[in-house]
Amino acid sequence: MGREVLGGAPPAQGAKMVCRSVIGHLPLLVAGAALLAAAPRLSASLPAPANKLLANGLLRELATLGVSAPALAVACWGAAVAAWAYAVSRPRPVYLVDLSGYVAGESHEASRAKTIAHFGRCGRFSDESMAFQKRMLERSGLGERTHFPASLISVPVDMCLRTAREESHAVIFGVVEDVLRRAAVGAADVGVLIFNSSLLSTTPSFTSLIANRYGMRHDVVSHNLSGMGCSAGIIAIDLAKRLLQVHPDTYALVVSTENITLNAYMGNNRPMLVTNTLFRVGGAAILLSNRRADRRRAKYQLIHTVRTHRGAHDQSFGCVTQEEDDAGCVGVSLSKELMVVAGEALRTNITTLGPLVLPMSEQLRFLATVVLNRVFRANVRAYLPDFKLAFEHFCIHAGGRGVLDELERSLKLSAWHMEPSRMTLCRFGNTSSSSLWYELAYSEAKGRIRKGDRVWQIAFGSGFKCNSAVWKALRTVDGGEEGNPWTPELDVLPIHVPRVSPVDEATYTFPDGATYKVSVAG
Repeated sequence: MGREVLGGAPPAQGAKMVCRSVIGHLPLLVAGAALLAAAPRLSASLPAPANKLLANGLLRELATLGVSAPALAVACWGAAVAAWAYAVSRPRPVYLVDLSGYVAGESHEASRAKTIAHFGRCGRFSDESMAFQKRMLERSGLGERTHFPASLISVPVDMCLRTAREESHAVIFGVVEDVLRRAAVGAADVGVLIFNSSLLSTTPSFTSLIANRYGMRHDVVSHNLSGMGCSAGIIAIDLAKRLLQVHPDTYALVVSTENITLNAYMGNNRPMLVTNTLFRVGGAAILLSNRRADRRRAKYQLIHTVRTHRGAHDQSFGCVTQEEDDAGCVGVSLSKELMVVAGEALRTNITTLGPLVLPMSEQLRFLATVVLNRVFRANVRAYLPDFKLAFEHFCIHAGGRGVLDELERSLKLSAWHMEPSRMTLCRFGNTSSSSLWYELAYSEAKGRIRKGDRVWQIAFGSGFKCNSAVWKALRTVDGGEEGNPWTPELDVLPIHVPRVSPVDEATYTFPDGATYKVSVAG
């Protein structure tokens, strides 16, 4: 089905992991061998009567069971080897120590009226394009306090590499400094550094920027991910998990963001205009650890990551593309088949995830419908398992109202389950790969995360990809944590978001006193 599910390590990588484990456990193995070698001498040091009584009594009991002394020795060695092999082959647990979400300053806040007014005054769009963007924004689910970079809400707009870097630097430095401070971890203690931004990749890379800014050590393992869309955040977590299996006793810092400055679309191709009404400034930093000592203070343990890639299908590959229009303006085009493609990717992903997390009763029901349809040719509707039996919390990528509506219906989720995603879309907009972390932070701020709770993060991205991460809460998270991006406005959330909320752009007044009004109604 064109599925790429990244489960265990490949054989070659597995062999390397075993070799590293053997080397890492070499002192323990030497000590164990020395103890076994010294066992006869220790036994001989016992008083002769006691030694003889111990040996004769044990052997006599084993003889009555038909076990000889050589067989016992072989069994003991076999048990010791099996116990060692199990110990060194077990994956290291990966803990989420803390996370941080970026909140831009008040000068970057843009109401919907301000957004449309600035789009209109920049002079790049036709009347029809302005009317279309206004209709989309009225139905988008976005609120009045999302953030734009200064480059896009200035007159005239200032889209260049300099302003793009200014936007990314503000986000990156803000979240990295916050998460390291809150976790009380020094930059020199970070052994793995992963950064993802789909549409902007600079030279030197953003990982080099972070390493230079914070003086990270020379052997830090760094990866700079680009072009992977809104699901890149989970891909980065999966990569970090794999690296933490081979780099013991260290931290992994994952930074997820997207750049808006150079990726706003200033043309009149309708499929490329949708992104202007959805994407906003945001970012997150996540600090992971494989240090067992960190379990006591960590918030979550990573249980599963499941990655699905349907890029082999032409329809999936081409449904989200960055391209130029006929006038040479660059933007991201969203095809009409996007929801269909996303549904297929989700079904493939949950087919793999389900057996890992669902109770047996749900798995048997699902299997029964498959057997009836494929073996007995019965026209029975496929059973969609109830994932509420496997998870207490759902973080679904806030890609847009349509995506959230469809997943709420297909997964049979309640308004309470969807609240973190809908409030994230309303307050911060679509922040691409970082949206899942705003959603998790919302659940934390509301005091919903209790010890033992399970969280499912679902992300979609170009290519087309659907990726999942499953976390287990190791402790109850304090709802009033300092630094949580939602803390200042908890008292007013959640708010009702109408399906259609009219925008009167003329209510926004520019600093020079001018106003703007969309001239075409339909």
